[in-house]
Amino acid sequence: MNIDSPRPAGLSGFGLADWLCLAAAPTFATMALLTAAYGGHDMMCMSGASVLSGMVPMYLLMAAFHLAPWLRLVARRV
Repeated sequence: MNIDSPRPAGLSGFGLADWLCLAAAPTFATMALLTAAYGGHDMMCMSGASVLSGMVPMYLLMAAFHLAPWLRLVARRV
């Protein structure tokens, strides 16, 4: 990669940083699923707890914020 083209044109030009940023969204989505299935009851005992409190919504938001590299990859393919 150089200054003129910050993203490589094909998958063969992907560097380690590009693969790492593609790994973030699925990792956070998996963490949200695992937390919901096995450990999502940590905040439920509090009275008046919001639906947005807890680890599952945080992991889902982090996965959504890290979708940009996937969207760029899909847009390049179409």
